[in-house]
Formats: sequence, C-alpha cells, structure tokens
Amino acid sequence: MTPPIQPALKPTALEALAEELRAHNRFLLTTHEGPDGDALGSLLAMHELLGQLGKDSVMFLPAKEFPLPVEYQFLPLADVFHEPPADVADRVLVFLDCGNIDRMPEPFLRREGAHILNIDHHHDNTHFGALNLVDTEAACTAEIVWRLGKALRLELTPAIATALYVGLITDTGKFMYENTDATAHLMAAELIEAGVDVDETYRRLYERVPMEKMKLLARALENLERYEDGRLALTYLSARDYEETGATEHLSEGIIDHVRALEGVRVAAIVRDKPDGGRWARKVSLRSSDGSVDVSAIARQQGGGGHRRAAGFGTDLEYPQLVEFLRASVIAQLE
Repeated sequence: MTPPIQPALKPTALEALAEELRAHNRFLLTTHEGPDGDALGSLLAMHELLGQLGKDSVMFLPAKEFPLPVEYQFLPLADVFHEPPADVADRVLVFLDCGNIDRMPEPFLRREGAHILNIDHHHDNTHFGALNLVDTEAACTAEIVWRLGKALRLELTPAIATALYVGLITDTGKFMYENTDATAHLMAAELIEAGVDVDETYRRLYERVPMEKMKLLARALENLERYEDGRLALTYLSARDYEETGATEHLSEGIIDHVRALEGVRVAAIVRDKPDGGRWARKVSLRSSDGSVDVSAIARQQGGGGHRRAAGFGTDLEYPQLVEFLRASVIAQLE
C-alpha cells in the first residue's frame, strides 16, 4: 500500500496560508502576464477551492491576455474580471505562480496597504507578499494548491482536479522534465481518481492545432539559426510572419519545444515581435535542454524570470543586439 503523501512544505508555512484563507472572506486571485497552463490551472483551482470555503473570490487577468492560447481555451474562465472590482481595496490579493510582482504589471495590485498572499514554486521568487508560500521543490504551483486543498480538507472535485492536472502536465512537460518526481505521479494518480479525463485533456492541450499555428511553426523552423557550435539555437517570428500566416501571438505557444529538440542544443530561444503592441517591442522565451545553463539568470538580466530550465523576458533591443546578448550570456555560463 502506498504511504500517504506528506507535505513537502513546512507545516507552519502551509497552515499559515490555510489559516489566512479561513480568516478572510473576500479575495482577488491573479497570476503572471502571458499565463501558461500552471498559472491558469492554479488560478482556476484556487478559485474553486475558495468557493467551497464559502468565500467571495474573483479572478483577475487583463483583457490583453485574451484570447488565451488555443490550448487553454477549454478552461472555464469566462468569469474572469478584466478590471478591478469596486471593492478591490477590501480584498486579499492572492498571486499564483508569479515569481515577482512586476510579472503582473497592474498598478492597482501594488496599492499601499494591500494584503498579499504569494503562492509559487519559482526558485527566484522575490517573496513580495505579506505571507509567502514558496516551495521550490514542488513540480508546479498546482502541486502547492493541491496540498492546500488537503490542508483545508476540501473536496477534490472533477473541475478542481482537471485544473490542477493542466498545471501539472504542462509544467512537467508531460512528465518529461527534471522536476517530475514520484510526488508528481502520485498527484496525477489522485487527480485521475477524482475525475480527470486524461485522453480528452491531453487532446485539448496538444492535438487541436489550428492551421495558422502550423504555418507559424513552419516559419519558425525556416528562420532557425544556430550559434556557438550548435549549443544555442534560436528563431525569430516577426510581425510580418504573424501577418502572412494569419496567426496571433498566442499561437506561438509550444513552438520553442521544437527548437529545443534539435540535436546538440543546450539553450533554445524564440524571439517574437509583439504584433499587438504592449510594453515591449518583442518577447523572448528560453529553454535549457539539460540544465547546464540557468536561463532564468539570463532572463533576470533583462527584467524577466522563470525557472532554471524555462524562462522569459520582454525587451526593446533590436534583433541583432538581442542575438549578441543571448550568445554572450550562454557562453558566459558554458565556459
């Protein structure tokens, strides 16, 4: 018989956060901009858990984040607020999967006196909350939310289980990344027993690819460049590429995995123009294939962040200068 899973976090940290959730009645939940599966799954699961507690919970994401990447459009997020509610000053702010507060750049979230709960697993989290539940050993933020549900003795419904499974499967790379441990598989088993439709969830995440995304992938592969004896591979998706393929920026999700799969690559990068405008001219996603390069350290140099093996940042650097920055940063860690 499999022994019960024990919380990886110190009980005092987990219980302190659980007590905060019990003690307050109104919450606003948010996550980082450009939310991925872990961010969205954790957001939705926490909202559902607070509902079980009888709490008044609202989820917030700016309108610019929609439409979501096609992979995540099946998640029931129609009730997400795009503007702060009128009573936001009276709500506890809960940040999920957000390594630093700048990753959700909305001024109202930084108001003086705001009571912030910070739930995350990134190793470079800045502990910006009044209470920080940061477990760098967790495979994903969804794992921490799962543990919170256990601590609160709440029901693991099919809806919560599916949201958490999305966070788990995406942040572990379908259970292939180095953060996949025995607990990740035990968590998956419990979620499946609670009602996750594994086949349907997998197909929605990975097998419903629009033609426009296929065309964008073809452009990305055509634009592929290799540097430093093939140890750095990068591709550039320009505003023209988006226009000519009919793709939106959201359809670039997952393309970097094809770049990382190239033989000999230590660091994969995808640079993409922001065709709809925004804070930066372009965004950069980074992946480390074997962990020999800490890509979060590279991202932090440009104001971004992430994990050792998956990170990103926004920049106004022109493409040639950006390439030189990436080359120098990768070589600095390899030599």
